[in-house]
Amino acid sequence: MTRVAAIDCGTNSIRLLVADADPKTGQLVDLDRRMTIVRLGQGVDRTGRLAPEALERTFAACREYAAIIEEHGAEQLRFVATSASRDAENRDDFVRGVVDILGVEPEVITGDQEAAFSFDGATKELAESGLRTPYLVVDIGGGSTEFVVGDADGVAAARSVDVGCVRMTERHLVRDGAVTDPPAEAQVEAIRADIGAALDLAAQTVPIGSAHTLVGLAGSVTTIAAIALGLEEYESAKIHHSRISYAQVKEITERLLRSTHAERAAIGPMHPGRVDVIGAGALVLLMIMERIGADEVVVSEHDILDGIAWSLA
Repeated sequence: MTRVAAIDCGTNSIRLLVADADPKTGQLVDLDRRMTIVRLGQGVDRTGRLAPEALERTFAACREYAAIIEEHGAEQLRFVATSASRDAENRDDFVRGVVDILGVEPEVITGDQEAAFSFDGATKELAESGLRTPYLVVDIGGGSTEFVVGDADGVAAARSVDVGCVRMTERHLVRDGAVTDPPAEAQVEAIRADIGAALDLAAQTVPIGSAHTLVGLAGSVTTIAAIALGLEEYESAKIHHSRISYAQVKEITERLLRSTHAERAAIGPMHPGRVDVIGAGALVLLMIMERIGADEVVVSEHDILDGIAWSLA
């Protein structure tokens, strides 16, 4: 067993996994898994730069994670940074801060690399599930969504497109510095247009319609699953590998897009950092299911973070 630490820093959240990995058995035993909403991508779609307050929130989480990694005595650490830091003009400020705190340089990976990690983390446990391949793994992040088609032999095709819950919210739902609550139909249609164009782009590279099993990753998907399961609070064990129907996703998405901030915040398993962006994230998932004709989505709590950990093992 190798004790590893993996950090995934995305547009909306930063996450840590410390685990013991056994490559021979394919077993990954969690020692600590946690997530912090830092909104690193705050305003980056508009300004092209990482905001100072967003950087400080991220560095505060890094300091907390550094203490946890040291406490567990992880032998190896890999820090992967995704969409927001890939796009920003001042990403060198981000890199220097991470190196000072954690002693490793963040790897600002490409969308294709991000997709491959997500696929590996999400599907490693599905070999004995009886689910038909090929899988289509969709990782709906804050700034981008990754589409990956593959099977037990690995990735066949992958594409990252620039639609995510934070990017769509900031681009279409923010007026005078505040999120429209609830959004007007014209705003929702503008998001739909962007998602539709992104799906057209993804389909040029990835045969999304060929998949037999849709696997959904990341906070928008797991939050929708928690709502569909009727959970009063977020319970990872119940959400992991749950199967949520198209009808449930459609009903929940429509309800979220009709609701106010207070109504969304009152949903038991809703993380406070997702309250304003969950509607856009849900719409991304719904439109993917509509495009490929999926009857259900298999929800995975294991994703890019687990793929990063496996890369160390």
